[in-house]
Amino acid sequence: MATLINSPQFDYSLLKSIGTNSFISKNVEIRRPHLVSVGNNVAIDTGFYLTTGANIGDYIHIAPYITIIGGATVSINLEHFTTIAAGSRIICASDGHLGAGLMGPTIPDEYRDDVTFGDVTFKMFSSIGTNVVVLQGITLAEGSIVGACSLLTKNTEPWTIYAGIPAKPIKMRSKEKMIEYAKKLGYL
Repeated sequence: MATLINSPQFDYSLLKSIGTNSFISKNVEIRRPHLVSVGNNVAIDTGFYLTTGANIGDYIHIAPYITIIGGATVSINLEHFTTIAAGSRIICASDGHLGAGLMGPTIPDEYRDDVTFGDVTFKMFSSIGTNVVVLQGITLAEGSIVGACSLLTKNTEPWTIYAGIPAKPIKMRSKEKMIEYAKKLGYL
């Protein structure tokens, strides 16, 4: 992709690692690039904002204006063939908002509200639609999909399509062609 896209690119030397044929727009903010590993055939579009660590597999697309927050102690883990559609938000840490203390990352720890931290993981072939919000500690099971404008508060089941606020299972997803094509590409 890097050779096919003629746009300004992020300084890859700042990353922990990056594979071949990958593109990251110059118009991104990666707060802790030393905690970010990017695989092969990855495209990360403009407006990506990341404050966590990240393990990004192969054949990944992160669409424009994605926010992933939570700090240095948590990470986003994207296995091969996963996607995040435009405008989505992934929250890897959140204040409790119940009055146990002051809120926000600039507050000293001894005065801070209870904070829940949790890595978010997308298993192979999983994806979220436009403007989805995923809360901390969630795992999207292999092949699961979350429809546009949904709120994901619980782990998903494999090869299941979810939608709504909160997201609930609505139907099963076919997997045969995806697995066949992944095998042809040398995966599985």
